[in-house]
Amino acid sequence: MTPILSLADVSKSYGALKVTDGVSFEVPRGQALGIIGPNGAGKSTLFNLITGNVMADQGRISFLGQDVTRMAAMRRVKMGVGRSFQIPQPFETLTVFENLLTAASFGRDLPEAAVADECARILDQTELMRRANTRAGQLSLLERKRLELARAMATGPELLLLDEIAGGLTEGECKALVATIRAIHASGTTIIWIEHVLHALTSVVERLLVLDFGRVIGIGAPDQIMASREVREIYLGIEV
Repeated sequence: MTPILSLADVSKSYGALKVTDGVSFEVPRGQALGIIGPNGAGKSTLFNLITGNVMADQGRISFLGQDVTRMAAMRRVKMGVGRSFQIPQPFETLTVFENLLTAASFGRDLPEAAVADECARILDQTELMRRANTRAGQLSLLERKRLELARAMATGPELLLLDEIAGGLTEGECKALVATIRAIHASGTTIIWIEHVLHALTSVVERLLVLDFGRVIGIGAPDQIMASREVREIYLGIEV
């Protein structure tokens, strides 16, 4: 079966700094892949390469069997690449529902009337229905994280990229958000998730990929990866 996403020898440099170094991996449809690594490992750059916010210097990125390496970011969104950002930045003067309508209409290139029912379904799925008419600037951090997730879902993604969406939450808030993400994944959505909150990540993903200095150090089942001496020394920053 053709993977939903495939990267082959993808590299990106800024001057002499190589932030992504020959990265290759595939993501089967319906799988959840977690990405971990120390700060500066190249995780966010990798997401930017997948979404088209940054163009690769070399290598090939394929999505749904099509070469998207040089494709503009908006075209990738309309193909089905959805993304949340580490720091939520909603349209604060718009309501929660209006934020979703905006994301859905631009992401799917459809009039608002055609996506209103789907936006309502996503509000229910992400537990934001009771806040539908609240201005985004009045939301709590957990609700802003939920809105960031909902806006990414509103674009109709085949592939959902989550960038440290659990960061800054309390234990209880993190548990509640993870339950929502787990339900979205169980419905068939393919997910790639960057996260430092390991227990949240490993409760959802089937595989872990480890980056260090832009290179893939390991990829496999979470228990196998976290048992690796090299991974523990790199990720935890201690000699095992």
